Amino acid sequence: MSGKNESGSIVAESAMIIALITLLCGTILQLGVVIHTRNTMIDAASAGARHAALADRTLADGQQRTTTLLTTAVPNAESAEVSINRAADGELISVTITHRVPLLGFITGPIPLSATAQAYDLTPQ
Repeated sequence: MSGKNESGSIVAESAMIIALITLLCGTILQLGVVIHTRNTMIDAASAGARHAALADRTLADGQQRTTTLLTTAVPNAESAEVSINRAADGELISVTITHRVPLLGFITGPIPLSATAQAYDLTPQ
């Protein structure tokens, strides 16, 4: 039999384990938010480039489509920068979105995140 009294040690151990599990779950959720934001940015850029490549659309239409898709799917995406341009040969349309990585939930932080998508515009200019 031990000379020390160990009563109440389970409470301390439980508190430490619960704190560790909470931190682990929060980290996993935050990683999910970052991956969701990145995937949404890629999808919005792709959709905007394809939209601008349609025969009856302009680059401004593609930029508007990209911005609309991004702001409806990601909170705080109003601060994202969306740029669209056509290559010198006129066949390739490129859409680039630059946003900041969400740090706490969807509260954006200082780390930039960028996504670029391209589409071929085969309509005669």
